[in-house]
Amino acid sequence: MRHVSNVVVITDDNLKLALLGLFAQGHLLLEDLPGVGKTLLAKTISSSLDGVFSRIQFTPDLLPSDITGTSIFDLHNQTFEYVPGPIFANVVVADELNRAGPRTQSALLEAMAEGQVSADGKVRLLPRPFFTIATQNLVETHGTFPLPNSQLDRFLVSMALGLPTPDQEMEILSRWEQCPPQAPPVLTPQDVASMQDSVRTVAVAQSVKQYIVNLTAASRQQTQFTLGVSPRGSAAMLRGCQAWAAFDGRDFVVPEDVQYLAPHVWGHRVGVRGETEMSSGRQAINELLRSVPVPL
Repeated sequence: MRHVSNVVVITDDNLKLALLGLFAQGHLLLEDLPGVGKTLLAKTISSSLDGVFSRIQFTPDLLPSDITGTSIFDLHNQTFEYVPGPIFANVVVADELNRAGPRTQSALLEAMAEGQVSADGKVRLLPRPFFTIATQNLVETHGTFPLPNSQLDRFLVSMALGLPTPDQEMEILSRWEQCPPQAPPVLTPQDVASMQDSVRTVAVAQSVKQYIVNLTAASRQQTQFTLGVSPRGSAAMLRGCQAWAAFDGRDFVVPEDVQYLAPHVWGHRVGVRGETEMSSGRQAINELLRSVPVPL
């Protein structure tokens, strides 16, 4: 983590949340105002991995085939040859995802959920690890398309970086005064895959699983929610807690892991009556946590 924080001025907890998606075999959604460092964080994480990296700048005229790839006719061989798109990478940065239309956004769905792409009647597997880091500007920002629930549910964790403190902003200026910071690779794809497998061995007690189920059930029943947490969200919480415990040096999950991660793993998945921003989803999840008993 220090490797990334040498480049990006970020709190330890925010950095752990950003890395959670990678080691829990999920995906990360960064939502905030323009200019707070979303793209820098995404590029720094990706450059720390010595694998295949691609960056897709989402725009209103971007086509699904620009992401997944397309077949091009080879005049020499008189056949169509499939040319893979930028989705075929270990780390994909989907920059300003909500500036593209829904049809183009949906090109990521199968890849994020199943680690594969269907094109020209064939299923093509994506490399492992496959980690999508998407950035999006706030919905009020001009020229954005809200992400559909089916897309949001594919992200294991969402977070907002927030504006830096005056001390942090001074540190940012000091670093950029010398030269733009860089992050050389420190992990191979095989290293990350091995760590992902280790995370899945972290023990989760039956009482903690029941706590997750009780929380998701309450989210589907309480009137403040127009859309509760999906079963995919329950599984994401389980994987996220395993990774969070591993970050903390534990081989077991505790209820406090669920409580800390819930706003970040579930806040973007729920619908809140009369609200559209993810911050309101996180606030509603915090209220939900206060209404459900914690296992002893």
